[in-house]
Formats: sequence, C-alpha cells, structure tokens
Amino acid sequence: MIDPSPSAARDAVARAVDRGDMVTVFGRCTVEYDGRAASTLGPGDRLVVLKPDGTTLVHTDEGHQPVNWQPPGSTHEVDIADDELRIESHRTGPEEHLEVTFESITYVTTVDVSDPEELSLSGTEEDLRERVLAEPALVEPGFEPLATERSTPAGAIDIYGEDADGRAVVVELKRRRVGPDAVGQLDRYVGALTRDLHADREVRGVLVAPSATDRARELLAEKGLEFVALDPTPEK
Repeated sequence: MIDPSPSAARDAVARAVDRGDMVTVFGRCTVEYDGRAASTLGPGDRLVVLKPDGTTLVHTDEGHQPVNWQPPGSTHEVDIADDELRIESHRTGPEEHLEVTFESITYVTTVDVSDPEELSLSGTEEDLRERVLAEPALVEPGFEPLATERSTPAGAIDIYGEDADGRAVVVELKRRRVGPDAVGQLDRYVGALTRDLHADREVRGVLVAPSATDRARELLAEKGLEFVALDPTPEK
C-alpha cells in the first residue's frame, strides 16, 4: 500500500497481524518506550517491522541495529488516535511498552513468511473448520459444535460448542504455526463470551493449529487455555 490513509493502514496491519504475516510500515513517526527505562524519539522517518513471533523493530537511516525494539513474545496492537496510525507492542515479564505513532505513512507491506512446503501441507482455515465440524472428537471426545462465527464484542468465534460436561468451549482455528498473538486473540474471545453468558457458566478456550511456538504454549498455560495440534488436511 502506497500513501495509505491511517484507517486503511490500520485495517491492513491488523489483518496481517491476525494472520501472522510479517509487516513493515515506513513513514514519519514518534516513538515512546516505557519499561526498564523510558525513552522518547521525536518526529522522524523510520521503518517499523512487526514479526509473527512478536518481535518489533524500529529502524532509522543509520546503522544495522534498531533504535527501539521489543523481543519475541510481545503482542502487537494497532489503532487510530487523533487521525494518526498508532502501533503498540506490549511485553509482560518484565512489563515493557513500545508505542509508535505515524503522522504520515509512506507505505505498508504485509508478507506471508511461512515456508511454501508447510503451506501446501496445511491447507486453509476453512479446511480446518470443515475437518473439525466433520469429526468434532479431533478437538476432544464429547465435543459438540453448536455454531460457527458466533459474534462477540471481541470478534467472531470460529467454532462455539460444548464439551462432554456441558461447559462452553471457544475454538479458535489457525492454519499454521501460532505465536503469542493467537493466544491473545483466543483469550479476548473467552473473556467476551464469559461476560455474555451467565456468571456461573464456565468457558474454556481451545486453540487448534498445526503447531505452536514455545512462548505461545507458555502463554496458554498462564491463561488457562488449551492447545490441540491439528493440520487442516489429513496427511496422505
């Protein structure tokens, strides 16, 4: 995208982060960091890179090292503030927050960086959805799908259902290896559905994907969420 509006850039970046794409944004921006120390960069032309593993890099026109960065395991968020694109990266343990605000945007790129062989094996999320609906026991024995694309204030749940004990289950589907962002998305859906249902109704969250990073598995355990390894298409 060349010279996109702030809203167009926000939508493109948000979709790319949700898919697990590599994102680059170049433009005139300010940078604020708060964590182990605090720093501020005034307006300047900079390149921001968001990686699927949660890494954020802010580069200027000098040197090979970023002037600001966040490590793998951070979560990316994007929004509009005062008609400017704002990208935020948050890390816990220790608490660190990086905020980049673009007053002008030269370009946005999003790239699927998965290995082509892995993609040919993993198929699409629709393939994964159809596989789970056809054989719900792949999630777990006794799982019963009740709805797809169930609406919540946090977004649409891929598959909503109940387990063998009658507990509500939120199933989030991803067609490839997942990182911390997918865990955060599932956690938001579980929280939104918990608020929608009766207070005494337990809601479980299950992330279904071919594989997960170590950091994603750590976050799943921390948040009381679950993971099922499943390819969109069975191996032949």
